[in-house]
Amino acid sequence: MLRIAVPNKGMLSEPAWSMLDEAGYRLRNNPRQLVVEDQDNGIELFYLRPLDIAVYVGRGTIDVGITGRDLLLNSGTDAVEDLPLGFGASTFRFAAPKDSDITELRDVDGRRVASSYDKLVHDYLTAHGISADIIHLDGAVESSVQLGVADLIADVVSTGTTLRNAGLRVFADPILHSEAILIRSPRLAEDDDRLVILKRRLEGVLTAQRYVLMDYDIPVSKVSRAVEVTPGFESPTISPLHDKQWSAVRVMVPKDKVNQLMDRLYDVGARGIIVTALQASRI
Repeated sequence: MLRIAVPNKGMLSEPAWSMLDEAGYRLRNNPRQLVVEDQDNGIELFYLRPLDIAVYVGRGTIDVGITGRDLLLNSGTDAVEDLPLGFGASTFRFAAPKDSDITELRDVDGRRVASSYDKLVHDYLTAHGISADIIHLDGAVESSVQLGVADLIADVVSTGTTLRNAGLRVFADPILHSEAILIRSPRLAEDDDRLVILKRRLEGVLTAQRYVLMDYDIPVSKVSRAVEVTPGFESPTISPLHDKQWSAVRVMVPKDKVNQLMDRLYDVGARGIIVTALQASRI
């Protein structure tokens, strides 16, 4: 059976559970349940601390897992990133006091940097030829400068409100753009059938989340122009209507472009434009 680790809590947990559920896997029905065996789909699901998932996968105890790219890079394990999952986006930035002389990356050299992701920050600075004293903190990193523990911090930045309230400002390029990813053990072959099926299902969920099905009628003389607007993946499905002067078109289109595409199609001559959500897909 394929052993899969998912976060038992935190911001990645519920989206990860939802994605596996939509992919047809059985989840736990008791929050105290740590392992779920899904015989029908040939998997064992392990609910683990997000910080530990990359460690288990890297050592081969677990075959694959869902975690954050930041957690993978900070773990120092040999686990391999296999598939971005499109949720849990975050950005890691350096931040220093507003009145500080630390305004560029090179200014970090020789300073004290507080972070919960010490290895990630160390590797980033080393790659840029910078040496710094990295101080590991498990939480409340923003307070470290005011308390005199550090000269600057490296942390997740979303709106920046927390940093501003702490008298800090971001500087330099982002350290990392992170998101939820599927990782696999280096002991698991990339073409392992069990992994291929899992990835195909997850990719199907991602496609269903990002695309919708669009149907519309179009005069036969304008089909080619309409297809230029909605080319689909391989090609739209085009069917004749009872009125031989018209055709029906069915095609998948990006969900975030629906209204713009409908406007363009209407201008071309399409009518009866209908959009339907996707439940699942295999592309």
